Amino acid sequence: MNEQTHSSTPNASLSSPPDQVRAGRRAWLGLLVVLGPVLLVSMDGSILFLTMPTITHALAPTADQALWILDIYGFAVGSLLIAFGNLGDRFGRLKLLMIGATVFGLGSAGAAFSTSPEWLIGFRALMGLGGATLLPSGLAVLSELFENPRQQSQAIGIFAATFATGFAIGPVIGGLLLSRFDWGSVFLINLPVVVIFLAAAPFVLREVRATRPGRVDLLSIVLSAAGLLAAVYAIKELAAYGPSWPVLGFGVAGVLLTTWFILRQRKLEYPLVDVTLFREKVFTVAIITGVLSLFAWSAAAYLTGIYLQSVLGLPVLTAALLALPGAIVLTTVCILTPRIVEQIGQRAALVLCHFSMAAGLALLLLTTITGGIGWFIASTAVAGVGYGISFALVADTAVAAVPANRAGSAGAIAETSNEIGNALGIALLGSTAALLFRLLGPDLAPTLDETLDLDLTAGLVSEAKTAFLTGLHIAMGIAAVLCAALGILALRWIPKTDERHEAGDAR
Repeated sequence: MNEQTHSSTPNASLSSPPDQVRAGRRAWLGLLVVLGPVLLVSMDGSILFLTMPTITHALAPTADQALWILDIYGFAVGSLLIAFGNLGDRFGRLKLLMIGATVFGLGSAGAAFSTSPEWLIGFRALMGLGGATLLPSGLAVLSELFENPRQQSQAIGIFAATFATGFAIGPVIGGLLLSRFDWGSVFLINLPVVVIFLAAAPFVLREVRATRPGRVDLLSIVLSAAGLLAAVYAIKELAAYGPSWPVLGFGVAGVLLTTWFILRQRKLEYPLVDVTLFREKVFTVAIITGVLSLFAWSAAAYLTGIYLQSVLGLPVLTAALLALPGAIVLTTVCILTPRIVEQIGQRAALVLCHFSMAAGLALLLLTTITGGIGWFIASTAVAGVGYGISFALVADTAVAAVPANRAGSAGAIAETSNEIGNALGIALLGSTAALLFRLLGPDLAPTLDETLDLDLTAGLVSEAKTAFLTGLHIAMGIAAVLCAALGILALRWIPKTDERHEAGDAR
């Protein structure tokens, strides 16, 4: 297949303006092929939420190992998305897609057959490495396949909806698989999709490079990844084992390395993160929304998965089916968001997003150790409206805010906000819940599932479940307050008179 540079695309369009060029069958087939890995990458960020109680029984991880099993994937993806977006711009997006899909498939196979928590954590990290190559390059390839602005917006909307759908249906798919198969099946389902992608991509996608000079700043990559992981390690250790000087040292190091990374980006001619984009308040609010929406959603999905199975005693299949209405609401709203923004403006859409999430999360505060299924369903449905708006609006805003040859990097910022939010939600709110369980529970084991496996009296069982539910309530209360605060910030930062103009810019 002959390679084609980005610079040749404008030459091809001189004879026909972009708004008159209609995408052919190959472009739509290319979109379909790209959506497979996109669905897998987002789905694997959430598929373990209902699976963790089963994995805990099978591999017996410690409290912090259980959080790492959940988190390491999101942190690997989030730490490297921006770097791989830049690499794809320079060295070829299709090439990076092929490599990433292969690594993702190998990591999935290894995770499925892991025999210890350490092996599972390692293979989940390998999956994250592959996933980090797929998202930004996939989004950039779509920007090249569709020259017509309206069709390109449709394609990006479908991409965003697929990404949101993956997050939404991950727990449902995991629960359905566990009702019939071993826990390794949640990783094995990735392999057929990866094989189909590797076979079809060279025929329907074209190689595209951005004509952009400069080199990848390796120090920035190291600083971003090391700073993030050091800070999260400190948080997890603090929640699992309490404060210590080494833990505080890791926390301080994480903050300093992350600060150094941000300051360095301001000085580089070709930064990994173009911080100048954040001068635009609409862009800034959208990216913060991307972080916070997944921050809240991932923590809620993880903790309520334990609540349904370990507190209320529901089978995993029942828990999966109860999560389905929220997933349907989320996906539907994500698809409809461009029309919603067109009707009410970006400012109103963002405010609706934030307060819907806050209201939905607050409903979880009404759950008890003896009942709460109705409140859970209502919570996922109400918050799903906000999540759906967020998933669609963040990606659209990021790609529209930059020139075409920066599509990979801009897409990486949008997807990074989601992945970092996904991992931080479990790290911060999950650790908060774990800490409260350790402080308020019967102090017989570090997690609820391990405690319930012991031979307990009815009083101790109730004490353990109450301690977990208190942690869930406090974590969800924190998330609800943060979402409401961002809604107020959107009202103050985004001028009402400019909302129509900003909505057009976002699209």
